Amino acid sequence: MILGIGSDLANIERIEATLTRFGDRFRNRVFTEREQRKAESRPRAIAATYAKRWAAKEACSKALGTGLRMGISWRDMAVSNLRTGQPQMQVTGWAAERLAAMTPPGHEAVIHVTLTDDHPWAQAFVVIEARPIGAASAASA
Repeated sequence: MILGIGSDLANIERIEATLTRFGDRFRNRVFTEREQRKAESRPRAIAATYAKRWAAKEACSKALGTGLRMGISWRDMAVSNLRTGQPQMQVTGWAAERLAAMTPPGHEAVIHVTLTDDHPWAQAFVVIEARPIGAASAASA
C-alpha cells in the first residue's frame, strides 16, 4: 500500500549559487557528511549532485506528509547509493518518528527514491510503501 508520494524539481544553478554564497554553512545545515563526500567526489557534477539530494529531501518531506515543517530537519533525510548506483533514502530523528507513526501495524515502510538531472534541472520522486512484514520473504519462497 502507498503511504505517501512526493516530488520536487530543483534548479542546479540556484543550488550552485547558494553553495558559492554560503559554502560550508549551507552544506553542513542541509547535507550529511556522506552526502557531502559523494558530491565533492564528482568534480564535474558537484552542484548537480547536491541539487538532486536537495530535491530528494524535499520530495521525502512531502511523501511524509509534512513538508519541511513540524520539526523535520534537512539532515533527518539522507540519500546514499547502493553499489549499483541506485539511490536510497535513510531517515532519522523526527522523520523516522513520522515514518513509524504513519506505518500501519504489521507493516514495514519502504522508501523508494529516484533521481535525475538535465541541466539546469534536478528532479526527485519519493514513494513510501507499507509492505506487510514477511511479504518479501514469502514472495521469494
